[in-house]
Amino acid sequence: MSPDNPGADLPDHPDFLWRTPEPKRSYDVVIVGGGGHGLATAHYLAKNHGITDVAVLEKGWLAGGNMARNTTIIRSNYLWDESAGIYEHALKLWEGLGEELDYPILFSQRGVLNLAHSLQDVRDSVRRVEANRLNGVDAEWVDADRVKELCPIVNISPDVRYPVLGATYQPRAGIAKHDYVAWGLARSADAAGVDIIQNCEVTGLDVVGNRVVGVRTNLGRIAAGKVALCSAGHTSVLAAMAGIELPIQSHPLQALVSELLEPVHPTVVMSNAVHVYVSQAHKGELVMGAGIDSYNSYTQRGAFHIIEEQMSAALELFPVFARAHVLRTWGGIVDVSPDASPIIGLSPVDNLYLNCGWGTGGFKATPGVGWTYAHTIAHDTPHALNAPFSLDRFTTGALVDEHGAAAVAH
Repeated sequence: MSPDNPGADLPDHPDFLWRTPEPKRSYDVVIVGGGGHGLATAHYLAKNHGITDVAVLEKGWLAGGNMARNTTIIRSNYLWDESAGIYEHALKLWEGLGEELDYPILFSQRGVLNLAHSLQDVRDSVRRVEANRLNGVDAEWVDADRVKELCPIVNISPDVRYPVLGATYQPRAGIAKHDYVAWGLARSADAAGVDIIQNCEVTGLDVVGNRVVGVRTNLGRIAAGKVALCSAGHTSVLAAMAGIELPIQSHPLQALVSELLEPVHPTVVMSNAVHVYVSQAHKGELVMGAGIDSYNSYTQRGAFHIIEEQMSAALELFPVFARAHVLRTWGGIVDVSPDASPIIGLSPVDNLYLNCGWGTGGFKATPGVGWTYAHTIAHDTPHALNAPFSLDRFTTGALVDEHGAAAVAH
């Protein structure tokens, strides 16, 4: 089975998921980036708007970028109304996505705990819970004893650097199998007639006047009525090809997994104070993430001291992990905007659309951003849920400051 296309080497096999077409010379819509957001956008362009003359261009293998390099956490308990709106829409779509795609995405609603370690953490957490409830997002405040009930391996001793004073809890949150999500979206888009073209790197954008008319690739020029960018950390590079300087910075973000273990970790636990977040994957490995490396880079690896700090934090919260072994580590490329919120919508160039700046929150938004981005492309105007995330907020001052709200936006 090919890692680029499961079942592609067996074209008559019932598990064949998508075609491997040659690119046409023109499309109504070209989507640059074959990760979760690009595939979800193609899926909803076809499903919601009947637009199927679409190409998804991926410079490597399908969903091999951040989609393959994240920690798969899905939640919607963000403080600000704008963030809660789009993430809650995504979570509601996640709850029916497997059935919608007729494909097992292994969405496990095991709940997410965000730990509080100081009185200020407690105040901020309770504020967020109340804001969530006003926005119809399931959230509750739980004390340390309840944290222990929900996740028995958490150390709630007061004799540690950052004692657990309680946590916010979102029961509907959880994790999903990232590659299954990508394959299900790709299969659906392909069945609708979308061309998914791998190993096709965009090397330039053709702009006439102030209108994009196509893309240049290593496989030749492709004309396009509309071009939608969603290539995470490299979106700033692509936008620069059209003369647009985006206010985003790209950083490495590392994660790691342990060896396979019996079930020991029943939920998802996150701690902004010690910068670690942990879940147990479906196969049994512990999946851990940390904060971003501080330097700018397009490499898919990071510095070792970040992993050391992450392990130190994990062992303090979960002493039992001292008996586990790290199996592998990896890095993704996250694009961070000045207010730690995404940029979704129109660009200064006609018919060129932007989806970037998600930082560490991109995976959980996948179906929600696909839905709203497809609407924006189809109607050339933002959906109500992504309208607050326009590029011009950085000149109007209407920021959605998740940096200030959450310190880190995993």
